[in-house]
Amino acid sequence: MFFRHRWLLVSFCICITFGASETAGADSLAGSRPNILLVMTDDQGMGDLSCMGNPVLRTPNLDKFHSMSMRFTDFHVSPTCAPTRSAIFSGRHEFRNGVTHTIKERERMALSTTTFPQLLRRAGYATGIFGKWHLGDEDEYQPYRRGFSEVFIHGAGGIGQSFQGSCADFPPNRKADQRYFDNVILHNDTIVQTQGFCTDVFFQAALGWIRDQQQSGTPFFAYVSTNAPHGPMIAPESYKKRFADMGWDGNTQGRYGMIENIDDNFGRLMQKLDEWELWENTLVIFMTDNGQAGRSGKRNGKPTPLFTAGFKTGKGSPYEGGTHVPAFWRWKGKLPEDTDVGALTAHIDLYKTFCELAGVKIPPNVQSIDGRSLLPLLENPQSEWADRELFVHVGRWEKGADPNDSRYDRCAVRTTRWRLVNNNELFDIRSDPKESTDVADAHPDVVQRLRTVYDQWWNTTRPLMVNEDAPYCPVQPQAVRYEKQLAESGIPDWQAPSL
Repeated sequence: MFFRHRWLLVSFCICITFGASETAGADSLAGSRPNILLVMTDDQGMGDLSCMGNPVLRTPNLDKFHSMSMRFTDFHVSPTCAPTRSAIFSGRHEFRNGVTHTIKERERMALSTTTFPQLLRRAGYATGIFGKWHLGDEDEYQPYRRGFSEVFIHGAGGIGQSFQGSCADFPPNRKADQRYFDNVILHNDTIVQTQGFCTDVFFQAALGWIRDQQQSGTPFFAYVSTNAPHGPMIAPESYKKRFADMGWDGNTQGRYGMIENIDDNFGRLMQKLDEWELWENTLVIFMTDNGQAGRSGKRNGKPTPLFTAGFKTGKGSPYEGGTHVPAFWRWKGKLPEDTDVGALTAHIDLYKTFCELAGVKIPPNVQSIDGRSLLPLLENPQSEWADRELFVHVGRWEKGADPNDSRYDRCAVRTTRWRLVNNNELFDIRSDPKESTDVADAHPDVVQRLRTVYDQWWNTTRPLMVNEDAPYCPVQPQAVRYEKQLAESGIPDWQAPSL
């Protein structure tokens, strides 16, 4: 069924190249058209998995997936939520899509951006998003206009959030007793009432949709983007109890409870991939959207640091801890298992990678792509991988401020060996991966070289920050949508798929 569908596409999609390219070897993955399943959690860092050394958490399912996967051990994203999402879907640094914040109308991905789901959809893929979007709540920015054929999302950057301007979730989700439970969700063109804990609901919706695609023989891209374990730290009581019994404070109970709930849902996903025999033609990826958010708590009333895998910073930082995240990839029979790949890789690389796997030629008139295809490493983890510069900037300056005033504030340039932070601190990541010693004075030539490439990058990027002067939207679009539907037809119950 899978290959029959593939050949039906020939008559109407001229941008696809089937099978291996003329220059690729017999084992090339180019054009192999796998299903792609990307699971990305929110604010979960390198220290938030037991397989990464956390002594308190129990994440047996993700630990198992880790052992079955090809692991990119030097994989980087942006320091915060919306920026990472913008970089993934555009293949370039978020500032070049106008995303310089998570709110203030600067979380909206530029409408000039062509997303890879748009290209995959043209190529016959079904494309689904389940959970968090966070790239614009106004209608023209919504995922159903950015390449997704199936949409199941909350609003804003988190369930229940409400900010000045357009960035705000549906009103019922803002109630204290409804945050993360029994939420209203936008399902395609209809707001629906769900029952249960948000992460359970998102995985349930995704699995039901995946099953439909499998049964119809349609290749798919499924994006499961949980809002957990983003604050507020809310989890079902059954997941909090173990940490309460250990003496942890309420926030830590909620955060760690959310992570263990994610693990259970990921285990259910793995079980269904087994049951439906999908592993052989599905690339499954687990990653997180930025560095670890929760770094301290209280145990038995005493301040207690949380495990951070040795990183000195986390979310919102230009240091390693802000951008270095887990990235586990599995495609049974195609990728080596239990294998580490140390090449410097990043979220901006997903765009070209997914397009090349799907056999999609990226049109010449789309935005300039910063990322690379990871296919050489997927086909051979020992492949040569040229050094590169990755640019980091936390952004988040005040609305109306001149971005040039923040040019060197909370920024970094990362190469395979070096990380230059704030234009003056230099760390030798090869020998000092947790950045304990500033070696700028010992390597002035490296500092100068990285300053120069950073300045070149900033000068070409600044004109692309298209949201800087955007006025606040006079209404909250998701609130308007909710009130209109409520008055005209009501809010129907979501019919959870049977699995």
